[in-house]
Amino acid sequence: MLSVIIGSLFGAFFILRINWKRYGLLYLLSGLMGNIICLIFIFLNFYKFPVVPFHLGIKMPISAILTAFPYYVLLGVRFSPRSWAWKIPFYMGMVNLGILVEKLLEEYTEIIEYTNYWDTFDSYAVWWIYLLIFEYLGQRIVPNEYRKPIRVKSLWYGRWAWFVLHFIFLVTIFLAGVYVGWLL
Repeated sequence: MLSVIIGSLFGAFFILRINWKRYGLLYLLSGLMGNIICLIFIFLNFYKFPVVPFHLGIKMPISAILTAFPYYVLLGVRFSPRSWAWKIPFYMGMVNLGILVEKLLEEYTEIIEYTNYWDTFDSYAVWWIYLLIFEYLGQRIVPNEYRKPIRVKSLWYGRWAWFVLHFIFLVTIFLAGVYVGWLL
């Protein structure tokens, strides 16, 4: 947990220094909203956090949500392609990585535990909604000159981003999906 917090702060620093006011506002909004959504879901008994390292008496990983989620949002806003047609595969890769980490935490640790009202698909849908809302807000908060979108040509067949996305899809959908399916 500590490495996630430190790594997220370190990574966010490099994006925040580009325009700390714009990216900082986005960082604060996404961190605040991530904690509010998480608190609502805990209150609705969708999931719980039985063991929270560094929780300071609160049964929710506030510090991790306040650092990791906003960093993820900043990465998306900074590097997502300009065209919405290409944002979809870009964010699909991000969502798949996010849900993979969440599923691994749910399966192999006691950090998060789903209840009867929640499953992996619910988390998958919420990740999509969360990231796309902040992509939309990020377009309004962070001007184009402070963004560095991946070139569409990089996502074409045989280019570096195509290989990265397909590697993510293979690992998250096929390998992890089959493995988790066998566990259940």
